[in-house]
Amino acid sequence: MLALILYLFSLIALLIFLIFITVYGIFLIYSSIKGAPYVPTRKKVIDDILAPAKIKANNFFMELGSGDGRILRYAGKKYNCQGIGVDVNPILVAWAKILTRLERQEKKIDFQVKNIFDADSRRADFIYLFLMPELTQKLVAKMNKELKPGAIVIAHAFPVKPWANKLFYTLKQLPFSTYYYQIR
Repeated sequence: MLALILYLFSLIALLIFLIFITVYGIFLIYSSIKGAPYVPTRKKVIDDILAPAKIKANNFFMELGSGDGRILRYAGKKYNCQGIGVDVNPILVAWAKILTRLERQEKKIDFQVKNIFDADSRRADFIYLFLMPELTQKLVAKMNKELKPGAIVIAHAFPVKPWANKLFYTLKQLPFSTYYYQIR
């Protein structure tokens, strides 16, 4: 009888695992179709990426296409800034919220399941993007309208070509460089 119970329990656990993996895979595919596959930024380069931006405690930081929110969570921890992360993948957003709560940062940092084109970036002092170039180019018109003068956009991996005149620094690293733009 005990063997049967253990067998049924292991079948149920396996079924739950397979359902989770399937749903997770579907949302990764969905993220890719929407224009930004989930590719986490390596943790060992995050400090190098954020340091040139000179983030302060009273700044508002946005991470568009936030995935697990590692950039925003690091900025909140190191610079004590407030912020919001936006991603279309509800599983990654849920994971980001769990990690934020474990780090006790939920009062200053939040994550939302939302299309990045629906995110309001008017409060942003800093925006971090690690998006495919086509998606970033589509965001330029929206950011030109919404971002306040002095806001800094940190584009990891791909330059924002329409903003060549706003580029003030390039961090050259392998495998991806990072580009810093200041809105005027």
